[in-house]
Amino acid sequence: MTNLSAFLVTNKWPALRPERIQLYSLPTPNGVKVSIMLEETGLPYEPHLVRFDTNDQYTPEFLSISPNNKIPAILDPNGPGDQPLALFESGAILLYLADKSGKFIPQDPAGRYETIQWLMFQMGGIGPMFGQLGFFNKFAGKEYEDKRPRDRYVAEARRLLAVLNARLANRAWIMGDTYTIADIATFPWVRNLIGFYEAGELVGIEDFPHVTRALEAFLARPAVAKGLDIPKRV
Repeated sequence: MTNLSAFLVTNKWPALRPERIQLYSLPTPNGVKVSIMLEETGLPYEPHLVRFDTNDQYTPEFLSISPNNKIPAILDPNGPGDQPLALFESGAILLYLADKSGKFIPQDPAGRYETIQWLMFQMGGIGPMFGQLGFFNKFAGKEYEDKRPRDRYVAEARRLLAVLNARLANRAWIMGDTYTIADIATFPWVRNLIGFYEAGELVGIEDFPHVTRALEAFLARPAVAKGLDIPKRV
């Protein structure tokens, strides 16, 4: 039987199924990227809830595998060379799971790098910018009389949505007819922008019909519907 006791993280979140990939996460846009990917690939895994309300992300156990104190993180007991591997950063985890499963990333080098290009577009642009806009629209930013910070992120969010909308104008998914990790990374953030952050009207989401069409197709996938609620909040 697989033994993960050497990993400090398992002291706080015991592995009941240590032969499976251990997922440490929360159902946020970054977190559900990985739960959706695991559901889509069918790779066996065991989810563990990292609670921000009790500052789980700052505990020594979590920091031992995610030194940047961010979710998600995984511990794969069957990593390269049949050795356990711990990973943090959602983009890196998506790439790893795509390679491990042989799914959701093109096998030809050109297609692979083009997919990674759009994954980086989400990681460096859509995620950070949509998150900042969410802060200024829904949370403490509402108290600021000066709306220039909010409007800066509105403008940037619209620019990013326009880039994505143009990309999707003549294709089903970001990479064409093939659904990839670029879509799995991107659409949880679009969903959050117009849902949880309540910023759909603010960014004029109706101006980006190809984005909303692809978002609907994404949300209709059974693995997506399931992964959006993993790990379950308590």
